[in-house]
Amino acid sequence: MKSLPDNVVAYKKTPEFDESSLPKGLLNNHQTKEGVWGKIILLEGKLLYTINEPKEEIYLDANNSGVVEPTVYHQVKPLGKVRFYVEFYR
Repeated sequence: MKSLPDNVVAYKKTPEFDESSLPKGLLNNHQTKEGVWGKIILLEGKLLYTINEPKEEIYLDANNSGVVEPTVYHQVKPLGKVRFYVEFYR
């Protein structure tokens, strides 16, 4: 998985989600816009983070955040009880 570039700055974040409030759109194939990076930050539990270009599956937890590259299709799947948010950078 890639790292956030050194030159990007956080500009917003989502509300905190759990396994029942997770927007359905995040469970399906979606992407960020050109120039927008994301960081999936887990507070509790585990998520399966699937990057679809090229295919890669990563298990995220409180010690392992997920990096979302601009325009790369991806999706998440909660693995039981979970709490997380996504921070956006550009």
